[in-house]
Formats: sequence, structure tokens, C-alpha cells
Amino acid sequence: MSKHELDLERLSDHVVTPEATENERRVEVSLRPPTLADFVGQRDLVGHLQVVLGSAKARHQSVDHLLFAGPPGLGKTSLASIVASEMGSGFRVTSGPVLSRPGDLAALLTDLQDGDVLFIDELHRLSRAVEEVLYPAMEDLRLDVMIGRGPSARSIRLDLPNFTLVGATTRTGLVAAPLRDRFGFIGQLDLYDVAELTIIATRSAGLLKVDLEAEAATIIASRSRGTPRIANRLLRRVRDFASVNDHDRVDAEVAIAALALFGVDEFGLDKIDRRILRLLCEQFASMPVGLTTLAHACGEEPFTIEDAYEPYLLRAGLMVRTPRGRLATARAYEHLGIQPRQDGLF
Repeated sequence: MSKHELDLERLSDHVVTPEATENERRVEVSLRPPTLADFVGQRDLVGHLQVVLGSAKARHQSVDHLLFAGPPGLGKTSLASIVASEMGSGFRVTSGPVLSRPGDLAALLTDLQDGDVLFIDELHRLSRAVEEVLYPAMEDLRLDVMIGRGPSARSIRLDLPNFTLVGATTRTGLVAAPLRDRFGFIGQLDLYDVAELTIIATRSAGLLKVDLEAEAATIIASRSRGTPRIANRLLRRVRDFASVNDHDRVDAEVAIAALALFGVDEFGLDKIDRRILRLLCEQFASMPVGLTTLAHACGEEPFTIEDAYEPYLLRAGLMVRTPRGRLATARAYEHLGIQPRQDGLF
């Protein structure tokens, strides 16, 4: 197992990280909306997709290749599944790290049926050699395969069926420009507001057969960092708490007690978030801190800090990044109840 995979495995211990384990992905499948009409949030993007899909169906053609970008847990995989469902097509799923060799992608492409939707998650992690295979496949529906080696090597051109490639990435800037330009539509997913997450939590509660009061759903939504995946994860933890404590109905009091047990406060911060902020507000008060120093002091890997915790702390206005390092803001001091030093505060 690679270091990156080990880091992701460690993240599964925390209930507010947007990364998902394989078991959580299986649970999420049952909670995903089946159609665009059932999809909550992302109003502009959904409107654009209705036009794109409706036009393709009217012409009896495959949809243009689509790229969905945005932070993890916002519904990129769900939208890819919906595209296949709306078009009545087959749905094939893979990811960038899995396609390590051009032959892996070639085998997948030649196995597609006419009109199928191929979803590649973490598109930015495709190797350059695999990308080269995708270019003619996306543009000309053909695949150039080299047979043999050396002077006797020859190229065979294989025709591919009509298909739609749907890519998903959390880092649009890392997707090579030639690959990005071959997508007919690029959709950016944004964080959800509390009202949208409340609807999602209520819907998921119905699917999980959890008796959830409206106020409890709002509490869960307000602590979900604007991310449906986290809202569903918190809902399942609240359900577990209610089950072991013999609560037939989840009200606001039960939800607050459950989230307190799992260390999720009213800002949606967990113990690692608060540990980072306390280091910035106390040990390194008013001093810029580098990522490696902060990670060592926190007992986490730099990758974990930068990818799992820092983005939300920045969006919530609790931390800032400067050329010299990380600094806590006045809002962080106020949230933790710490009196800032008088010798300077960002």
C-alpha cells in the first residue's frame, strides 16, 4: 500500500473529512439521487446538464464528454451516474490511479458498448502515456495500438463505439490542457448551503429509515462543511448514537449529544481541526508556521493537513496562508475562547 493510500486510510477515522473509504462508497450508492430532478443543489450546473442531455436525446446521439470539478464529496460521481441513467446507457467506473498503463485503458475502451458512459474519477492522476491514448479515443472514436517491438512493430487502428467520457477532478489545474480542452462541457461544483444540506439529510434519513426531526436535520446540515458526503456520514453516526441509547426519534437534543460525542462542534470542526487552531493560537501565536512544522507539531502528515483540513479552515476564515506560513485569524481565537496576544494578530 502506498503512502498516499495509507494517509487516506487514516482519514477514515475522522467523521468530517470529505474523503470516503470503499465501504462508505458502497453506502453512498444507495443514497444517491437517481435523476436530475432528485438532485439537490448546484442549480446552475443542473440546469446546464438538462439542456445538454435533452439536446443529445433529441438528436439520438451520445452526450459530449463532460468534466466535473470541485472539492470531494459534492456529488461528481452521482452526477456521472445520473448522466448514464438519463441517457439510458451503461455505466462503467474507474479512476486515474487504476489506469496505470495504456493497455489498461485500451482494454476498457474496447469493451464499451454503443452509447456507454465511462466515468474516470481523479482524472488529474492519469499518467501522460494513458492520456495520449485518450486523445484520439475522445476526438475520433479510434484507438491506435502498437503490436510488437522494434523494427517489426506496427500500428493497428481500432474503431470504438460512440461513448461519453465523464471525468471528475478535485484539482482542475492538474488536468493537462490538451485533455481538458477535449471535454465539451466543464461543470464546477460549489459547496452547499445549510438549506440544501438539510433537504439532503432529510432525504437520506428517509432512505435509512431514521425518524429525524427537522431541527435535528438542520443541526447536522450546519456542521457538514457544505458537503453532502459529510452530512450523510454525520447522519449515520447520529443514527448509531440514537440506536445504542434507545432513542426511537432523533431530535435536536439527540443530534447535539451525538455530534458532541464524536467531537464535531458547531463550526463542523473535529478534534484535529481544533488541535491545528490551538497550535496556531497558542504555541505559535502571531507567528507564521510552515506546513511541515505544523504537521509535526500536530502529529499528522503534511498531506493530511493540506488536503483534508486546511481547505475548510481557510474557507471558514479561521486560518490564512501567507508567503511566510499559516496564521490563525481573529475568528479562530474567538471560536476557541483564547485571548490573542497584544503583540500582533492578523
